[in-house]
Amino acid sequence: MSRVKEFDVDEACDAALTLFRQQGYEATSVSDLVTHVGVAKASLYATFGSKHDFYVTALKRYAERADARVLAELSGPGSGVAAVRRLFDGYLAEILGDETKMGCFVVNAAIELLPRDPEVARLVERSWDTLEVALTMALERAKAQGELAAGSEPAALARFLLTVLQGLRVLGKGADASRRLDAAASQAMRLIQD
Repeated sequence: MSRVKEFDVDEACDAALTLFRQQGYEATSVSDLVTHVGVAKASLYATFGSKHDFYVTALKRYAERADARVLAELSGPGSGVAAVRRLFDGYLAEILGDETKMGCFVVNAAIELLPRDPEVARLVERSWDTLEVALTMALERAKAQGELAAGSEPAALARFLLTVLQGLRVLGKGADASRRLDAAASQAMRLIQD
């Protein structure tokens, strides 16, 4: 007969996700995880494997949630440009509302562990690909709706916006983020609306 887990795996994963976002992979020890998650070391290893496995599980969980939000935001009916604007507004609200400056876990992982960690690199790239494809689809819809100039290239614009959005996340960790972020987001939106 197998033993029943003595803790909620989802809660443990969410707690680890928060700790990894706050401290990063390298600065988070297994002892930190045990303390923060509130689960014995042996139980963590038995459930999640190594610290790296636990990190990857948490990152995958975060990326899946973020990707689902992006897809929902950009794939709905209506104006493609309005959908992109809502996405930018949501990013800005999230970044500027993050008083802890934890930032985006995907961006944090990219900065800390790429290119030397291939497993993390695959997750980061998959998340960025999801965002880029969703942006491309919204911009193709905008072009079909006459919201973009006839010569616009939705895929190129999407790649540009992906770069801007990830840059916003990095700059959001700075002390005077609001001024920079608002200006950059406004400029990006002007470029797709001209």
